[in-house]
Amino acid sequence: MAVSLREYRARIKSTESMKKITRAMELIAASRIVKAQQRAQAAAPYARELTRAVSAVATFSDVDHPLTKEEENPKRAAVLIVTSDRGLAGAYSSSVLKEAERLAERLREEGKEIDTFIAGRKGEAYYKFRQRPVEQTWTGFSDQPSYDVAAEIGETLIERFLREQGEEGDVDEVHVVYTRFVSMLTQEPTAVRLLPLEVVEGEEAPEESELLPLYEFEPSPEAVLDGLLPQYVQSRIFFCLLQAAASELAARQKAMKSATDNAEELIKKYKRIANQARQAGITQEISEIVGGVNALADANAGAE
Repeated sequence: MAVSLREYRARIKSTESMKKITRAMELIAASRIVKAQQRAQAAAPYARELTRAVSAVATFSDVDHPLTKEEENPKRAAVLIVTSDRGLAGAYSSSVLKEAERLAERLREEGKEIDTFIAGRKGEAYYKFRQRPVEQTWTGFSDQPSYDVAAEIGETLIERFLREQGEEGDVDEVHVVYTRFVSMLTQEPTAVRLLPLEVVEGEEAPEESELLPLYEFEPSPEAVLDGLLPQYVQSRIFFCLLQAAASELAARQKAMKSATDNAEELIKKYKRIANQARQAGITQEISEIVGGVNALADANAGAE
């Protein structure tokens, strides 16, 4: 019984240590998520204005740009999967990977081959363990993405998209699978088609009395599109990375809070069992003492 009591005390001590770690990670995630939300909100106005500018060019110019060209018979699609670099975030990465699997199944049903690009070590490990081919990976920035990384990813995907059809490595479509931050309690895995561009005007239609602006393109609409559309793609990728970063931190905070609560419940359970074991040990010792006293008394009585 004493050995069992020592085991429970050791379990209580180790669980308390684990609780301190999960509590610290919860607080770290809670402090970082505020900055992540602020970064996503700060990037939103630029993305919105850039979308309006691209919409204006697409509306008021009759230019067919390679990034907006639809292939009649697309045969290959590139899929960028945004996962996390670290674990302890609940089902964050697995949910994104499941959404990517659903997208891949739908694309294959349409007769398209898939080239996979991955951001985040968790996605890289997932595909490496299953020995699936991956074109390129980017890691080390999942909770604090930078625009330079988004620009690098965007340049790679644009370069693959602009290759001539039939050329090695060419793709006809580019999709992004990431986690959209809705609230602290809700993060939704989302798949969007990035290329060819589908530029959509603002959600609110202009009023009839509102005058539409006139645009002049210098030096030409083609040059404006060449400079604007790659920035638009990179901006969308950067916004997806920021959304994914905020979602990862929210998922990690929720997972660590759940782990801390479970550790508290486990400590209470172990303490209760340890107290029961201690009481049982005391009861057994008292019974042994009483039994020994009775036996000694009986022996003395027999001797008399």
